[in-house]
Amino acid sequence: MIPNNRADLGKDPARVSGMFDQVAAGYDRTNTVMTFGNDALWRAATTRAVAPKRGERILDLAAGTASSSASLAGSGADVVAADFSPGMLAEGKRRHGHCKNLSFVEADAMNLPFADNEFDAVTMSYGLRNVQQPKKALAELYRVTKPGGRLVINEFSTPPGKAFRGLYRFYNAQILPRVARVAGTNGDAYDYLNESIKDWPDQRTFSRWIRDAGWVDVEYRNLAMGIVALHRATKPATRRASKPATK
Repeated sequence: MIPNNRADLGKDPARVSGMFDQVAAGYDRTNTVMTFGNDALWRAATTRAVAPKRGERILDLAAGTASSSASLAGSGADVVAADFSPGMLAEGKRRHGHCKNLSFVEADAMNLPFADNEFDAVTMSYGLRNVQQPKKALAELYRVTKPGGRLVINEFSTPPGKAFRGLYRFYNAQILPRVARVAGTNGDAYDYLNESIKDWPDQRTFSRWIRDAGWVDVEYRNLAMGIVALHRATKPATRRASKPATK
C-alpha cells in the first residue's frame, strides 16, 4: 500500500485516482464479496434503467473496470467507458477490450472531453460521490446529453429504516475494511469508502441537486433497502443551457 494515496473527503482528484489505480486488479472481486453478490443485481438494474438501444451513443462515466459498460454494450449501443483512473481503465481494457462497440476514454467528470449534446444517455455508478464538485459533474453530464436524453445514476445512499441504517453503518465502519484486506485489496481505500458514504446526501437531497442542474422527471428507487439508490432523469427536449454549477 502507498499511504500517500489514501484519499480523504477533500477528494483531491490525483489522490482519489491514485487510490483507485491501486485497487483496480481486485476491485470487482472485492465488490462482489463485500456486497454478498448484490453488485451484479445492482448492475443489471442500472442497465435496465438506462434501457440501451442499438445505434445509441451512451456515456458510462466512472466506468471503473468497465463491467457496467460491457453490460450496456451488450445491447449493441455504442458505449464510451470513461474514468479518471488510468489503472481502472487499463483493467477494463484487459477484460473487455474485445468489445467492438466499447471505447475507453480517460476523463475528468468536472470537465468532460466531449461535445455538447453528444450522448443519448449518460450513466454513472458509485462514482459521483468521489468527485470533488459533484454539482459541476451533474452540469457536465447535462451538457453532453442530447435534448430528451436520459440520466441514470446509481449511488450508495441512506437506508430509510433507522435500525437497518445503524447496522449498515456499523458494517461499513468495522467490517468492510477487514473484508477488503482479506480479499487482498487496499483496506485504506475502503475506510475512505465508508467516510464518503456517510458524507453523501440522502436520496431527496441528491434528487434536488439533479433538478438544480436542469434535469426533469427526476425520480429514484431504493435497492437493497436503501443501501444504494437508482436515480433517473431526463434532459428537456427543448434546448436550454444548464444552470451554473455550484460547489
